[in-house]
Amino acid sequence: MKKLVLTLSLCLGPIFLGALSVNAHSDCVILLHGLAKSDSSMAKLEQAIGTAGYKTINVDYPSTHFPIEELAGRAIAPALDRCAGHGKINFVTHSMGGILVRQYLSQVDIENLNHVVMLGPPNKGSEVVDKLGNFPGFEFAFGDAGLQLGTGELSIPNKLGKANFDVGIIAGTRSINLILSRLIPETDDGKVSVSSTKLEGMNDHLEMPVTHVFMMKDKKVIAQVLYYLEHGSFDRDAQKAPAN
Repeated sequence: MKKLVLTLSLCLGPIFLGALSVNAHSDCVILLHGLAKSDSSMAKLEQAIGTAGYKTINVDYPSTHFPIEELAGRAIAPALDRCAGHGKINFVTHSMGGILVRQYLSQVDIENLNHVVMLGPPNKGSEVVDKLGNFPGFEFAFGDAGLQLGTGELSIPNKLGKANFDVGIIAGTRSINLILSRLIPETDDGKVSVSSTKLEGMNDHLEMPVTHVFMMKDKKVIAQVLYYLEHGSFDRDAQKAPAN
């Protein structure tokens, strides 16, 4: 039944499913976009999660204006206030959004934290930043936070340690940016290698044939996010199912 409701929510949209899912959950889900993106990039995910009955907080934060240490508090603390009274706290993040969660949790305990789902997070940094970070215009375009996403001395991801919270991670294995992919020595999504998404202490990890820039809008990825929020693991059976 849960799989049927999930399929209907993605295929038929909120009008059909509204009666099935209203007040299905009392939990809150905070969504965090990636570097140089906005909350609109997470709108499709937000709609699907809201349709499933969760309280959603889709955060728009100035990702290129401050370093990661400052962005984490600016983005997450107000969102937590908006979640007050809505049960357990969950996060769904894309790219650098996952690093903000790691940074915040390295400093603050969230007592009612439940699940975290990260999409394409550079948990070990990205070689793309290593190669392009010194190019003219990179810092102007991506700010201090962009420079902190490499693998070298400035790397914030590599200073944060293992996960001490429940996190499931989806890594993309397709790229539409062959130039950037040539800078990455392994299977990647065009921005981040599969191995870089992995985090010591993670609860689950799933590879999917999606690209970095579009994974958060992919129906199958969204279905896996919803499944993880409900079950605390990814749906391996769905991965094995033949394409229609």
